Amino acid sequence: MRLSGSPRVYLGVTLAVICGVAIILEPAALGINIGGADAAWRLGRWFYLPAGIFWLLVSPLWIRYRWLLPKSIIGMAIGLLLILPTWLALVQLRQAGALALLAIMGGVWLADIAAYFSGRAFGKHKLAPNISPGKTWEGAIGAMLAVLAYGFILSQRLPPVFSENPLLLFGVLIFLTALSIIGDLFESLLKRQAGLKDSSNVLPGHGGVLDRIDSLTSTLPLLAMLWLIVLH
Repeated sequence: MRLSGSPRVYLGVTLAVICGVAIILEPAALGINIGGADAAWRLGRWFYLPAGIFWLLVSPLWIRYRWLLPKSIIGMAIGLLLILPTWLALVQLRQAGALALLAIMGGVWLADIAAYFSGRAFGKHKLAPNISPGKTWEGAIGAMLAVLAYGFILSQRLPPVFSENPLLLFGVLIFLTALSIIGDLFESLLKRQAGLKDSSNVLPGHGGVLDRIDSLTSTLPLLAMLWLIVLH
């Protein structure tokens, strides 16, 4: 949104306050007190359902028609919709264990890495040339194959509903890989419209923090919701 100075500070404070209120109202949902899956779902649905609607229904249309991010309360709401569910998903998935969370994030990173190398090696057909010229359909296919291999290798450590149902696991892995690509494209579109090469200077040479979490913002909320539904 090209905010500067005080508005950036106000937005950061607002995010922190919302997170603090969530912790105070539902500490069990964030693993602070005993409460279990019921508390996690009670809080999570208010974050994950709107995020799911955005990523599944709104973002594909946004990318297709290349809408501009409104410089208004609507733009702020979209920012909250992207960042807050990702924060909650990180906290709640961490309750499954540090290695479990790392493995989940590793799958998203693997998709990004595989897309890059397979796109460089075999890429001929552009995926979204007006948004991100470097991305190709061959790269997307490479990402899906890598995530499928990764997921099935780790399948025995997944809940029985996935480890005992290969077709369901296959569908979930393809779905999450597609979501990761959508998150990447959406962030690339916002940067291009704002005239930015990097989302920040915090990580020089890596495009900024947002570039490192763009695919996580689209995948983690949906994955956390799926995880809570299975537990619930």
